[in-house]
Amino acid sequence: MTYIESVRPNGAVARWDSRRHRKHPPGAPAPGSTWWAPAARGWWIAVLFAVGSLLFALGAVPGYASAVGARWDTVTFFTGSLFFTAAGFLTYREAVDAGPQPPGRARRRFFVYQPDRIDWWATAVQLAGTVFFNVSTGVAMISDLSAQAAHQHVWRPDAFGSVAFLVASALAWFEACHGWAAWRPRSLSWWITLLNLTGSVAFGVSAVAGYISPSTGQLHNAELSNLGTFIGALCFLAGALLLMPERTEDTSPAATTSAPSGT
Repeated sequence: MTYIESVRPNGAVARWDSRRHRKHPPGAPAPGSTWWAPAARGWWIAVLFAVGSLLFALGAVPGYASAVGARWDTVTFFTGSLFFTAAGFLTYREAVDAGPQPPGRARRRFFVYQPDRIDWWATAVQLAGTVFFNVSTGVAMISDLSAQAAHQHVWRPDAFGSVAFLVASALAWFEACHGWAAWRPRSLSWWITLLNLTGSVAFGVSAVAGYISPSTGQLHNAELSNLGTFIGALCFLAGALLLMPERTEDTSPAATTSAPSGT
């Protein structure tokens, strides 16, 4: 469920929107300015995703690995993955905190299971994808890996992470657009989810092209793999930067209600 419309006693139509409710909690005005708000979780989500994306783009730049060495190139990717995971965790907590509070529970649990909410699935799957990237980029820093080890512990987690990002981005797109197809170029959420979906497709291309042979340890197509990573990272960077104006955009024209229990 991505939105609910209800008719009030006075005849006005009230609309509860899943993404808007998560990004703009009722009664909680966005603190700080658009570009500087260190007291706001949404601002940190944007900054952490932006830094992680920038590091991934830098690591994939042609000539960067030659300039700094393979070791520091892998460190760049691993550091970027940590920023992704931090942002992914905050995004997951944002979804959890936007959900219904169980009766009689004073504090929210650290992790919850809410399979009937599309935003919970999107953020949980995305968080899992970032952990796969942590494993892949972390193991890649080890020198003298065998071909089999590189295939199992570098390429496979990278592929799983790319699939997770693609699934999470598709769910986020569906949540924002209330369907699989939409044309809303005036909507920030439309652009953000479109950019993230495009970036996830590019990461998927990178993973396929970056297949590591378990017998030889050779990459299938290193150039295409780096290009996919570079394009995907730039898309994620643009999407992350747009999270900042989305956080402070005026949502007053759309009437909202509290999130119904179990959605």
